[in-house]
Amino acid sequence: MYKEITDVAAKVLSSEFGIKDTSIFWNTPRERGRGDLSTTVALELGKKLKKKPLEIAETLSKALAKSSLIEKAEAVAPGYVNITLTPTALLKELNRTREAQTAKVAKKNAKPVIVDYSSPNIAKPLGIHHILSTIIGQAVCNVQMHQGTPVVRWNYMGDWGTQFGKLAVAYKKWGSDKPVADYSIDELLSLYVKFHDAAEKDVSLEEQARAAFQLLEEGDATARAFWSDVVAVTKQSLKKIYDRLGVAFDVEIGESFYEDKMQSIVEEGKKKNVFMEGEKGALIAKFDEASGMPPAVIVKGDGSTLYHTRDLALVRHRIEEWHAEAIFYVVDVAQMLHFKQLFAIEAQLAWDLPKQEHIAFGRMRFADGSMSTRKGNILKLEEVLNEAVKRADAIIQERGDAIQSDDPKELAEMMGIGAIVYGILSQNRKMDMVFDWGKMLSFEGNSAPYLQYTHARTRSILRKAEMESCDLPEKIETLTEKERLLIGTLLRFSDVLQDALEQHMPHKIANYLYELCQDYNAFYTSEPILKAPEPERALRIALTSFTAGVLKTGATLLTLRVPDRM
Repeated sequence: MYKEITDVAAKVLSSEFGIKDTSIFWNTPRERGRGDLSTTVALELGKKLKKKPLEIAETLSKALAKSSLIEKAEAVAPGYVNITLTPTALLKELNRTREAQTAKVAKKNAKPVIVDYSSPNIAKPLGIHHILSTIIGQAVCNVQMHQGTPVVRWNYMGDWGTQFGKLAVAYKKWGSDKPVADYSIDELLSLYVKFHDAAEKDVSLEEQARAAFQLLEEGDATARAFWSDVVAVTKQSLKKIYDRLGVAFDVEIGESFYEDKMQSIVEEGKKKNVFMEGEKGALIAKFDEASGMPPAVIVKGDGSTLYHTRDLALVRHRIEEWHAEAIFYVVDVAQMLHFKQLFAIEAQLAWDLPKQEHIAFGRMRFADGSMSTRKGNILKLEEVLNEAVKRADAIIQERGDAIQSDDPKELAEMMGIGAIVYGILSQNRKMDMVFDWGKMLSFEGNSAPYLQYTHARTRSILRKAEMESCDLPEKIETLTEKERLLIGTLLRFSDVLQDALEQHMPHKIANYLYELCQDYNAFYTSEPILKAPEPERALRIALTSFTAGVLKTGATLLTLRVPDRM
């Protein structure tokens, strides 16, 4: 359909104005009720042709109105061309929406995209701030995979460093008799906090921690066993949270893997004169003045490595072992300089690099101030999720028979966690976000429960109709306003997915789903469905099925679950 109407417009531009090879794009009009498709090509050509855009638009609209696909075409000041499609043309286009609900198959031998996200530190529970990288990263992965891109979901964990020395000292001094493997993640956190409280009074503890970590680096069997148990306890705790959030990883290779792979990078950098001596014997990389970036420290004066050193080894590994097509880092905006420096160093080393992008997101701020693991007043993600589920359960109890569910507890889990996740993913990731209980757990308006309830409504209608779907009528003479608006929104699904893919913006999907819910509920309120005469009944059941499918697909991409009953 798009090709046919574009060909008509192109022929007019060629025959009437001598314009050839011009790109003509069709969009949904900003104002509802102004047609199904709109183009600004007349506005774009006005200056070139030295004609009023409206005159060009009027010529185009007259030609387009003759197409069998178009019910009405009109020129709108200052130079838009808006077209209203025939009902039959619109219904045929819904096949694109059906196809968009099915995940595309990746091309054979396609190189993978690596998405680096979540990346918590071992020996600490996830804080609420961790949810940003975790669910934004998972949504980015989901969209990539749905659109046919092979993805490696990578959790690059902070499983190395002096925190293990601190924990080892704390365990030895204040730990119980039970093995480390039997500790909970909260008990490990308590030891970590206790160490820092004590170290403020006894500075020798810091030196003891460095000595304990040195044993770990040297391969001491006892230190390595302690480290391994701490890692295992943390991963077990993490998996419970990840499962609740619908998050999964293909690779969980952390910093420790690269401890013996950094020296070759350092030697390469020195040989290529990329790394040079800086202050106090440190090894640094410098950048052009025009970049505005300060030097990056690669190795400290005492010989210890830093994040840049490990990240360079990490990138080399991903290039050589995984042959990545692209690497996306889902990390907060505070690390922007780090990634700019990292990418610049890699270019100086003249590596054969894949596409790399820092998918930055804004910082999470708290209404009651910042949170610190060190001081023990972290707002734990698990506690936030539990509180959300508790509040959802209270709403279910309050509404009684108004909410139907075979498993109210499972529905509360779905609603509560969905409210937190959707509350984040429905916002532009580039903006800062303030965590506020009232806003994050609202069940009104643009929220997960509203989406979930609308999906349950569509499934209820399909059950009453005793069918999962219904074929679209081959021909329909007229469409009501609500039917046309709903069809128009459904038709945008494939474009929204592609837009979210290219920009790594999950909120585009969330906001689209909210709009679809609004349009379907307006349609549901306005038009009888099961009692409508044919072919209207078949059409409305089919539109209900399409809506159910799009809501389910879109929600899944955002890691949300939607119930069939609610």
